[in-house]
Amino acid sequence: MTDYKPTQEPTAALVLANGQVFYGAGIGHVGSAVGEVCFNTAMTGYQEILTDPSYAAQIVCFTFPHVGNTGTSIDDEEASSPRAETAAVGAIFRAAVTPASNWRSDAELGDWLAARKIIGLSGVDTRALTAFIRDNGMPNGVIAHAPDGVFDIEALTQQAREWAGLVGADLAKDVGSQEYFDWTQARWNLPGGYSDVENTKRVVMIDYGVKRNIMRNLVSCGLAVTVVPATASAEDILALKPDGVVLSNGPGDPEATGTYAIPTIQKLIAADLPLLGICLGHQLLALALGAKTVKMDQGHHGANHPVKDYTTNKVEIVSMNHGFAVDRQSLPDSVEETHVSLFDGSNCGIRVKGKPVFSVQHHPEASPGPQDSFYLFERFADAVG
Repeated sequence: MTDYKPTQEPTAALVLANGQVFYGAGIGHVGSAVGEVCFNTAMTGYQEILTDPSYAAQIVCFTFPHVGNTGTSIDDEEASSPRAETAAVGAIFRAAVTPASNWRSDAELGDWLAARKIIGLSGVDTRALTAFIRDNGMPNGVIAHAPDGVFDIEALTQQAREWAGLVGADLAKDVGSQEYFDWTQARWNLPGGYSDVENTKRVVMIDYGVKRNIMRNLVSCGLAVTVVPATASAEDILALKPDGVVLSNGPGDPEATGTYAIPTIQKLIAADLPLLGICLGHQLLALALGAKTVKMDQGHHGANHPVKDYTTNKVEIVSMNHGFAVDRQSLPDSVEETHVSLFDGSNCGIRVKGKPVFSVQHHPEASPGPQDSFYLFERFADAVG
């Protein structure tokens, strides 16, 4: 694969650890950032993707060619705390970003990227980059935006090579809230939009990098949500007298986050509380139950992934965003596999036999993506009672 260069002088570049360079036009923040390069196959929802804390320390290549023409809206933010507002460090587009043309837009994508310190790169052969990732795995890379078009490719390549990567990285501590707070906002409904709902049954959300729409779904299912930091102890959580606990999504290596999360989760399981894990929370639950996790070559990132629910024998189309997975062969006898990816057969869900404890690898809250998996929040609410 040869370097891809645009027809005009480049003002941005993606430099991979193997020395491969993709040139293009820069947009958004000026500077450089290092991260793991992944591709996302969703056709909509770029703002929700770029504000998903699970994308911390990643550079997202969008396979859909036209990104940005709906602008951005404050209502489409997914980060739930100021610490999580800068998740993905870079975004790569095939076509140049056009002016916003949508009644909901309140800012152009370029201005929004600059405000979030996210570096954008357009005019890239995203099909070639996606094919490279499929064949070789998610590489480390540096995305750089320089309006004068001057790049020290050798230095950027060295920076990509020296970056430690995501294996062994505990990023949940960087994007999760450090404060306790309550969440009352429910799902979007026309014509009123978002509304606040006061519920009586209370669940504690352990924040490893939680998305807003996860909490909105819980509220819409009749649950009040109290958010606690990722490092909150089981004793502190149980002191809140919750009716259930949710382990949120988040970035990084689950084994690294597990050094402090696993003992807490094990105590919560022993307390016989209903428990729901999502994405990183699913992986952490599996680790707490004695299973193992593995790093994936290209991960799952998109809004069009087929997953089978063995508990209903139905297939749902789901949103995915993860670069680690639960090793299904390592699941103990006390755990039942409930969901599986129909793309590659990897594990996508588990439940503990005889306990109201279950989790899924995919994102049932979508945002962006289909709403096939909203039933999981209802299933959890039923367990809470």
